[in-house]
Amino acid sequence: MTPKFIPGAELCRLFFAEVVKPVIDDAFPRLRYAAALLGSGSEVLGFDTAMSMDHDWGPRVDLFVGEDDIEGVRLTLDAALRERLPAVFRGFPTSFTDPDPNDNGTRLPELREGAPIRHKIAIVTPAAFFRDYLAFDIANEPAAADWLTFPEQKLRTVTSGPIFHDDIGLGELRGRFAYYPHDVWRYLLAAAWTRIGQEEHLMGRAGTVGDEIGSALIGARLVRDVMRLCFLMERTYAPYQKWLGTAFQRLQCAHALSPHLAGALISRTWKDREVHLAAAYEIAAAMHNALGITPPLAVTVRPFFGRPFQVIALHGFADAIAERIEDESVRALAGRARIGSIDQMSDSTDLVANTEWRGRLRRLYEPDDQ
Repeated sequence: MTPKFIPGAELCRLFFAEVVKPVIDDAFPRLRYAAALLGSGSEVLGFDTAMSMDHDWGPRVDLFVGEDDIEGVRLTLDAALRERLPAVFRGFPTSFTDPDPNDNGTRLPELREGAPIRHKIAIVTPAAFFRDYLAFDIANEPAAADWLTFPEQKLRTVTSGPIFHDDIGLGELRGRFAYYPHDVWRYLLAAAWTRIGQEEHLMGRAGTVGDEIGSALIGARLVRDVMRLCFLMERTYAPYQKWLGTAFQRLQCAHALSPHLAGALISRTWKDREVHLAAAYEIAAAMHNALGITPPLAVTVRPFFGRPFQVIALHGFADAIAERIEDESVRALAGRARIGSIDQMSDSTDLVANTEWRGRLRRLYEPDDQ
């Protein structure tokens, strides 16, 4: 019988405290380490449900040890865990199948009778984790090009995943990624307003030629752009697309904006869609003024150069923000085409999720003379 769902973060906390920690205390009583969930998985963000239990979900933990200890600990501790972990914890198997090469390395829960347990307990150094997960060397300070090529969904998991035990400074280390540096944040805000300005008038234009499908598609893109702008304005990393709406509902602005965003998505005509989008734009504009990062700008929509399309970005939000950027390297980026971050330029999973692309993407943000 399938056990009753327990939020994965809580299950893993109990698993560590009641099973994994005693094994570590016995095998390596003097070991300094950290235990957490910082990588992929809906449970890391607290968004998992009973449906999540069918793959890559169950009792697990990420163990972090120092560079001086990893070689002497990894194999021995892994062997101890394989031999001493119970086959089941709180009704859930502690073993998993081998990664499926035909399904992005997915591992399924697998009930095994006795040892060895094929657990999902990673034993790594902090440096190895960040190198693998973000393609970044933590011996360095992130430059603007790094921040702009770190996927937000990964920054969110790194900074919000639960830490169960820490005596090596993992919490302090991940604090370096708490949020974007101020001028990078300004650049991202300018890029977000630029995206809205580039398409807000197109929704109505498609509608005027009877293309309501095209208008609806553009309208949906604008809804997403407004949502992502709001994550930026509330200084909160946006998650993976399937949890974007769920996480948005936790923002302070969600109560005011959600009815208009939902209305824009379900509208059947471009004129109705515009009414809802215009209301959303005006709320976002007021939110911008509340940030105090530019002089107050107009918060009411206006016609697009005399055409009957109600827009907001013509009031100059992007330029006003860019003018306040002080860091020279970021200011130079803002003076070029404002492509924004990896998440603002593309929603391709293969591009955003795979760290192999990050080195190449960084070149987009290098000066022209390099």
